[in-house]
Amino acid sequence: MLGAMIALPGCLAQKNAVTFNHDPEHYKQVATQIEYPDVAAPSDGEPLGQWRPRTVRDPQVEYWDLTLQEVVHLALGQSRVMRDMGATVLLWPQSSRTNFDPAIQESDPRFGVEAALSAFDAELAASFFAEKNDRRLNNQFLGDLGAFDEDFDVFETELSKRAATGSEFALRHIMEFDRDNSLANQFHGGAWTVKLEGEVRQPLLQGGGVRFNRIAGPEGHPGVYNGVVVARIKTDISLAEFELGLRDFISNVENAYWDLYFAYRDLDAKIRARDAALETWRRVNALHQTGRVGGEAEKEAQAREQYFRFEEEVQNALAGQLLEGTRTNNGSRPGTFRGIPGVQLAERRLRLLIGLPANGQQLIRPAEDPPAAPVVFDWSQIVPEGLALRAELRRQRWEVKRREMELIAARNFLLPNLDLVGLYRWRGFGQELIDAKRSGKAPFDNAYMDLTGGDFQEWQLGLEYSLPIGLRRGHSAVRNAQLRLARDRTLLREQERYVIHDLSNAVADVDRAYAVLHTNYNRMVAAGQQLAAVEAAYKDNNKVEFFVVLDAQRRHAEAESRYYLSRVEYALGVRNVHFEKGSLLEYCGIVLSEGRWPRKAYLDAARREATRGRPVATSYVISGPPIVSQGVYPPIIRLPPTIDRPRGTPTVADPPNAAELPEDNGLEPEAGFNGEGS
Repeated sequence: MLGAMIALPGCLAQKNAVTFNHDPEHYKQVATQIEYPDVAAPSDGEPLGQWRPRTVRDPQVEYWDLTLQEVVHLALGQSRVMRDMGATVLLWPQSSRTNFDPAIQESDPRFGVEAALSAFDAELAASFFAEKNDRRLNNQFLGDLGAFDEDFDVFETELSKRAATGSEFALRHIMEFDRDNSLANQFHGGAWTVKLEGEVRQPLLQGGGVRFNRIAGPEGHPGVYNGVVVARIKTDISLAEFELGLRDFISNVENAYWDLYFAYRDLDAKIRARDAALETWRRVNALHQTGRVGGEAEKEAQAREQYFRFEEEVQNALAGQLLEGTRTNNGSRPGTFRGIPGVQLAERRLRLLIGLPANGQQLIRPAEDPPAAPVVFDWSQIVPEGLALRAELRRQRWEVKRREMELIAARNFLLPNLDLVGLYRWRGFGQELIDAKRSGKAPFDNAYMDLTGGDFQEWQLGLEYSLPIGLRRGHSAVRNAQLRLARDRTLLREQERYVIHDLSNAVADVDRAYAVLHTNYNRMVAAGQQLAAVEAAYKDNNKVEFFVVLDAQRRHAEAESRYYLSRVEYALGVRNVHFEKGSLLEYCGIVLSEGRWPRKAYLDAARREATRGRPVATSYVISGPPIVSQGVYPPIIRLPPTIDRPRGTPTVADPPNAAELPEDNGLEPEAGFNGEGS
């Protein structure tokens, strides 16, 4: 080991110097080590992993009762990432949607609105060049028999601006100093020339007009369109994607909430079944210990096996197994209810979604029951709502509008380049550059005096024309834009078909879930009556077989669990209809809005709107821009009043209390059924 120190490449070099080592194995080990970036981990002030996870061996804990509306409120307040149960943020973090996404698109320095508007910003440019010329010329009248010596300095400033019509305006100020050894010079010590000129260039065909420049931008060319309109459409697409992420996030929160509700109800049912099995085992075991009838060894073993079976189910219903729960796109887009037991696991999933620590001192418990009142959707009303409100369709319609705008811009490239160019210039010439005193000065004493005198003025007016023979690139751009527009329109139509298909499934599933809810309620009542009758008969001198008692206990536990499962299925079925027709956020009382724009933007929009209906010139070059959007919703859609109501506002008659239920006769429940258990 030598005393010399070397620095190894990578992060290790930034941390510590490494002692030189002759052994090549040392370098192999260092080169193959995994290095970790020196990045400070972001912190929101909430310690992670403060509490250990709760297990089946933990004692009773304090509960935290939350309604669904409170859970949604917590989720919105605690979440910057639209979480899901697929661990997208770990597997594909760049595809996870966050509340930063619309702002990132808006502020994109390449494709954002401000980037597109910056193409029309005024630009100040300045240059200064000093030139030394020393050469021999075939001219004996220049200098010393053709030896030419010159100092030439130029200082130029320009203020340029591009207008929305495609016009280019430029104002230039040029100062030139020229000193050479020509024998014919009037001022042998050098002379100054000052020029002040203004130039206007107006495209008359290709590249001209407000519409083209708003779509393609002043720097647009075939296939590349990044004007203000296109940039704003990209922002609107980003907003639609943000709404999609928020909608799926809220749907997952509700899925997790009802998963936890079912887990509690399923645990209650299994605890009651376990306690009943334990009581049966104790009774049979007592008979078995005394050798009495009914306490045979096989009956005692059956009762004991029944108890431990229910005990296993209680343990699983309390802790849960690591299986996929209810989440979006697991059979249906809003989520098909899985009905997987596990209070502690479901509670941790809910905590993950709403942004709370994975473990806490209090155990979240749903304080709200699923709805049981019948809800009927008017098909003729929800179909146009679904086609108008679904964010996927709105996103695709923005894509279609973008392609329409791009087709308009592409057709502009089929026109020849014809520019009208005008220039006006004032000149000044003098031995000196400037002198504050003007009176008593000889002509051409200083350049600025000559300039402001206005004796030398020049102008230029002309046309520039160019046309690629065949316009191959322009025709290719038009064809490409037409194909892209046809493709996006076809995709929009296909998306509408899927929306109607999914909406049909959701509406049909609501009726199915409500019918199954009736059936499972009757089944639970019947199973309870059977269990009571069988236990009474067994206690009355063993009038029924013992295995019938055990079977009745299992049937009642299963029927009770299925009843609560069907209640959650019905609640999610109603939610799914709102999801499929695009009104889930309104159904949950959530409103999305963009932040305020600068005041100048509102004044400019009001001015443009005031002039929109006025007659315009017949030339398309200077005509007003087309209307891109029609507002929040198409005007033909009339939203029902119930969509504007916050979640929790009853839209149907409140169901009667459980005590008002009619006596069950084993047939269909009466009209007053509200799904409450006994």
